[in-house]
Amino acid sequence: MNHKILIVEDNPEIANLIQLHLKDIQCQADITADGLKGVEQFNKGDYELVILDIMLPVMDGLDVCKRIREKNKLTPVIMLTSKSSELDRVLGLEIGADDYITKPFSIPELLARVKAQFRRLDAMALPVTTAKINLGGLSIDTEKHNASLDGKKLELTAKEFDLLLHFASNPGHVYSRVDLLDKVWGYSYEGYEHTVNSHINRLRSKIEDDPTNPQYILTVWGVGYKFNEEHS
Repeated sequence: MNHKILIVEDNPEIANLIQLHLKDIQCQADITADGLKGVEQFNKGDYELVILDIMLPVMDGLDVCKRIREKNKLTPVIMLTSKSSELDRVLGLEIGADDYITKPFSIPELLARVKAQFRRLDAMALPVTTAKINLGGLSIDTEKHNASLDGKKLELTAKEFDLLLHFASNPGHVYSRVDLLDKVWGYSYEGYEHTVNSHINRLRSKIEDDPTNPQYILTVWGVGYKFNEEHS
């Protein structure tokens, strides 16, 4: 079955190269060359993933991502960004991008990221043995793909939800950043561990009363992170 992907990239050589190689993994891809048209095309099509450049004419990729997330929380967004723009990468994650890859990038790495996102979507579609997880004041509904804290719905991106569910399903288990990249993101590349840090910081800002003194997701110094087993 072909997956349908939207590429929003103003460099035709890059866009066409990505489109060509996506066919090798049974993906059909449409291309738009500016941000506003990208938003319009996304709203018209039934896309399963978006590959989104940050530097775009008319509307930049950060605003495009923001507009997509206003209407759609779950469709994965992979952002393309320059190596020199750490701020753009952080902002992209803050507004709901699921992943990013820096230019210049290798096609095999990009395809690995795409396949990892589809594995996550496939896993979400599988039946689960436990529909709801309740830990302290935290409630996670795996069927509806939402979570609440003390009865108040949490506004989580797809990746934040995946990360929270993984921790909550394994309270007390300590995961390194590399472990989490492999388990939650579906890949492991040296140098991308700070992606985990950014997502955990954002998740803590949404579930912790005091993110500087977390009670749910704890840091195990020198090792990684774990979900506080006292809430299990």
